[in-house]
Amino acid sequence: MPSQTKTARRKRSRRPPTLCGWREMVHLPDLEIGPIIAKLDTGARSAALHAENVQIYQTTDGKRVRFDAFVDDSANNARRCDLPLNGMRRVKNTGGGVENRVVVKTRISLGDDAWIAEITLTDRAEMGVPMLLGRATMNKRLVVHPGRTFVLTASERASSKIREGTS
Repeated sequence: MPSQTKTARRKRSRRPPTLCGWREMVHLPDLEIGPIIAKLDTGARSAALHAENVQIYQTTDGKRVRFDAFVDDSANNARRCDLPLNGMRRVKNTGGGVENRVVVKTRISLGDDAWIAEITLTDRAEMGVPMLLGRATMNKRLVVHPGRTFVLTASERASSKIREGTS
């Protein structure tokens, strides 16, 4: 009987998923990246971030990854990032081919929520947005409205457009 009570208590304490658009502004605060546009894609499994100059290297504490990522939507301002290597993953890309991708873990911030997520690094230059959030990243946190964009981050998107001079 105690295990049923514990399970019921866990379910009650979890907040319901947040409604968001299929595109939102996200931050990667530990990397000082954001706001950047992310596509929230229920057809994809994992998250992916556009990264260039990806290098895996060894330290006394284990393997790490250096890479360049754009800090905002301007695509002119890149930051050199450095994180522990979380692994490698075979991922089917948008063209249907399979590629081995570097996996890192970092904090994602969207709206009023932030959480640690696994993110694969890849070249998304031709994809239109620098980041993709897949099902595993959104699981039990977000519900995607397929007909709306920037539900949680409309004011942030407007500020970003003003900074870019595209209002």
